[in-house]
Amino acid sequence: MLRIIKERLHQQYRTLDYPNRQPALSPRFLGRPELAPVSCGACRACFQACPAGALLPTAGREDGTPTLDMGRCTFCGACRAACPKGAFTFTGQHRMASFTREGLLVVPGQTHAEQPTPPRCALFRRSLKLRQVSAGGCNACEADSNVLTTLVYDLGRFGIDFVASPRHADGIAVTGPVSENMRLALLDTFNAVPQPRLVVAVGACAISGGLFRDSDQCNKGVTDLLPVDLFIPGCPPNPWTILDGLISLQK
Repeated sequence: MLRIIKERLHQQYRTLDYPNRQPALSPRFLGRPELAPVSCGACRACFQACPAGALLPTAGREDGTPTLDMGRCTFCGACRAACPKGAFTFTGQHRMASFTREGLLVVPGQTHAEQPTPPRCALFRRSLKLRQVSAGGCNACEADSNVLTTLVYDLGRFGIDFVASPRHADGIAVTGPVSENMRLALLDTFNAVPQPRLVVAVGACAISGGLFRDSDQCNKGVTDLLPVDLFIPGCPPNPWTILDGLISLQK
């Protein structure tokens, strides 16, 4: 018992006082991207380098500068390395969740703007229970969701928990591109959640199908199947990105 007490004193307090104190992230974490409004002309180096097809032509711009879709992006940094004009910047910021699909589009010259929480989410301000559904994922998004229950993040102190049954849940958190084998199971789980209910898409696969969206065995994520209330981009999203997104539902 004395050894346990001694070790507890040595470990000290490990739960981060988030959001009052911001986390120290690894320098390898690229974070939220930004695009400078440069004139690309006929250059398409970034389009060719992107493995996820996350770069789209920017509407209304004739200089060739692309729009970056965080809902498809794997945050590999290949676009930044390929761009000869340095149009791409990754800020290292973990706050990237959006209440709309359009909010994941990074447009040249525009900085990130915080979105107001939809009024319908006020009901879950003090307590939010989610059933996590792995719809054909690789287990990366699932692992970064599960780690939120450890003492560093301590998801429960915000009144947010993952539950075993959809009957006890306020919504579902979906990971994976929604393979055809998981489509009916996902829909059945959603229908088992009592109303009002939420849908959270965690990771690029759940948002857009990710790298698997052109497969005939995947359904391009959950967006076309269910009404999504919160999009959390990443491949996989950083645990702090997921936590910040879930907290944003309670503001």
